[in-house]
Amino acid sequence: MDLERKIERSKTGTTNRSVSDSLRLGGKGINVSQVLKNLETESCIFTFVAGFVGAEIEKRIDEANLKAVIFHLPEGNSRINVKVKGTAETELNGAGPIISSDAMKELYEQLNCLKEEDVLILSGNIPNSLSDNLYETILSVVSEKKVKCVVDASKDLLVNCLKHHPFLIKPNRQECEEIFQRSMTSTHELIEAGRQLREMGALNVLISLGAHGAILIDENYQVHQRDALQGESLSSVGAGDSMVAGFVAAYEKTKNYEEAFKVSMACGCATAFSSGLADYDTIHECYDRLGNERIILG
Repeated sequence: MDLERKIERSKTGTTNRSVSDSLRLGGKGINVSQVLKNLETESCIFTFVAGFVGAEIEKRIDEANLKAVIFHLPEGNSRINVKVKGTAETELNGAGPIISSDAMKELYEQLNCLKEEDVLILSGNIPNSLSDNLYETILSVVSEKKVKCVVDASKDLLVNCLKHHPFLIKPNRQECEEIFQRSMTSTHELIEAGRQLREMGALNVLISLGAHGAILIDENYQVHQRDALQGESLSSVGAGDSMVAGFVAAYEKTKNYEEAFKVSMACGCATAFSSGLADYDTIHECYDRLGNERIILG
């Protein structure tokens, strides 16, 4: 769950009061699934839930008509991530419940049912109760089934997956800087980072740059670049997840990277311009407003 609190100003060491609150269904994988639904693309959420927060998440998934396989944990509470919006956005993300070995066994049973035409999207950080090579292990299992895998994670969690050749990764500028341990201030530096990630194993590298747009290095080493649309950004929460959803949905329908990149950008901008996640009409409005991409050869 995501709790968004808007404050006029904040000060540490004292009481801060919000001017508005909103609690909504959230989490990176759930965000992706919601935008896929808005793009009329079927998906299924695999999620762990615990306690009264978990019960609320399960209820809201059902109310949103999202398909899900839910693994119930016997102890703890699913986390509520707090987003504080003031002069700057601040996030306070909880640790979440302990995920039992029995629950992990159930997850792997579901993963073993995936088929070649499926796409598996792994989003976010791994809970402290699990091994930090979890994504790597999952990719090693499903790669034998020729399942397309998308990884939206950071640092070693992402890098360790590259040897399994994920179909798509989506680092942002900060994550590229963390991976290569250097500042990247120019487009050229980011393109080179993307090319290097391609060399390390990723088939497609989508680098999100927020208000500065995005860069795609596709599996043919063609470099695509788009500027973000101009408009009032209401929230950055879920914009990256929306980009992942847009790319996957469009590529599965068209098998065209230029189109997948454009839809990805439309979804990211649409969420940024919305109070929640991008809906169908806003996505199409942003799609129509997007100009031609720039293709950088070599």
